[in-house]
Amino acid sequence: MRTLRKLAVALALVVAVAACGDDDVTAAGPDFDRVYDQIDRLGNPLVSEVTLAKRNHGFHNSGSPSTDLANHKTELEAFVTGFGRSTTLAQTLSGVLLPDMLIVQTDKAANTSGWLTWALANGYGGRNLADDVVDAGLAAIFGTLLDPNNALPPEYQTDNVGANNKPFLATFPYLATAN
Repeated sequence: MRTLRKLAVALALVVAVAACGDDDVTAAGPDFDRVYDQIDRLGNPLVSEVTLAKRNHGFHNSGSPSTDLANHKTELEAFVTGFGRSTTLAQTLSGVLLPDMLIVQTDKAANTSGWLTWALANGYGGRNLADDVVDAGLAAIFGTLLDPNNALPPEYQTDNVGANNKPFLATFPYLATAN
């Protein structure tokens, strides 16, 4: 029995020493050799969903912001002018929606945060969780927000979703569970 006890203690020590090895590697930064699959890009809502033809969504999603102006500026502007909106409005929208990425200026006051506030209101930028970015985007494209001339009827300026179907959570991750 004594030998069995000594063997158990020795085995426990071997396991403990092996578990304390220094074979856990903590990376000092990103692993540049790792390959990621980009699925979707939705920095600015409605860029691909509204202004680009459905056949171009995959091309947009697999691209990068650095190529957005060259690849999508003409199509975005043609979409806007195709609804009778001005070339000036189309150029303004392509200037703030492309490249398709969120811009956050941390040198601005946090209470000025909101979608496209960096471009349109000298604000912080980014998105607030409760921002109705779809309605804001539709109003910018079709409404009087940026150009009072040739605005489309109100039904073009909303997605008709007045509120979330579930409230936000008070703690991280803040979003309600999916339906």
